[in-house]
Amino acid sequence: MGILDFIFPKHCVSCKKLGDYICADCFATISFNPYEICLVCNRGSIDGLTHPFCKSRYAIDGAFTSISYKGVVKKLVYQFKYKPFVSDLCNILVDLMYEGLIQKELFIKTIEQPVMALVPIPLYKAKLRKRGYNQSKLLALGLSKKFNVPTVDMLIRVKNTPSQVGLERKKRIENITNAFSIAPNILTSKYLNIFLVDDVLTTGSTFLEAAKVLKRNGVKRVWGIALSRD
Repeated sequence: MGILDFIFPKHCVSCKKLGDYICADCFATISFNPYEICLVCNRGSIDGLTHPFCKSRYAIDGAFTSISYKGVVKKLVYQFKYKPFVSDLCNILVDLMYEGLIQKELFIKTIEQPVMALVPIPLYKAKLRKRGYNQSKLLALGLSKKFNVPTVDMLIRVKNTPSQVGLERKKRIENITNAFSIAPNILTSKYLNIFLVDDVLTTGSTFLEAAKVLKRNGVKRVWGIALSRD
């Protein structure tokens, strides 16, 4: 334990037990087997792949999630996104995301494909200035080290969208439409395989819109990966 732990002691985000941001008892409640869906139709899907009958030219190829967004996970993500940034908490979430992903055989086969990059879902510039960091990029950078795959800021957010929290799927899709553009000086066509990275996956509307923009600009295959599935 370092001197900062004496000055600013860590407490479990759920039960407040002294020691770490998540205690052993609360860790045991985390589910590493979230229900996976086809993001196009929002129905159950084996391994999170887009159904063959839902595929189209610009549709996302599938999405993988690590843990279920409930209980202690909700509290961890909330503190990560809305409280002052804590690097230790970021490391815990990256580890949770990594452990969930490596349990998925299809994900491992996919991330070993050639010319791969991790692309974080971007924040609008005003929100980024206010928060000071993009939580999706921090997760992507952590995974980059574990999988030896580069993180590329390939997308920019050109529309200041209201929060998606609490919106039904149709409203989410309307909200996020035309929200992204390709960042300047990025040659997207050289990337055959892209993993979009975000913290929470609900209906998948954000991944769908981002994938559409990437594929329209020459990316061959696009998947999503999220820390948690709501």
